Amino acid sequence: MGSKIEKSKNSFYESVKEILRTAKNSAYREVNFIMVEAYWNIGKQIVEEEQSGEDRAKYGSYLIKELSSKLTDDFGKGFTTTNLKIEREINPSRYWSDGYVYQYV
Repeated sequence: MGSKIEKSKNSFYESVKEILRTAKNSAYREVNFIMVEAYWNIGKQIVEEEQSGEDRAKYGSYLIKELSSKLTDDFGKGFTTTNLKIEREINPSRYWSDGYVYQYV
């Protein structure tokens, strides 16, 4: 009889554990998507700001260096000049005037 109760308790625990595991994984995926979208938007902002500057190369270098410093102060590590340059490079508005990514099949 004790064995049946233990199995029932174990099954209950495993069920609750699976609910939490599923919720946690869903949250990770959602946060990951939101952060990718945020980085994409940061890249878009950088491109738009650079395109309105006078001397693009000089201004772009200063802009990214200054942005990196301020973001690092406010949000901690992860906003190096290298990361910001990558965010700028992957933004499609840099290549296509309408800002859309096209997939050819």
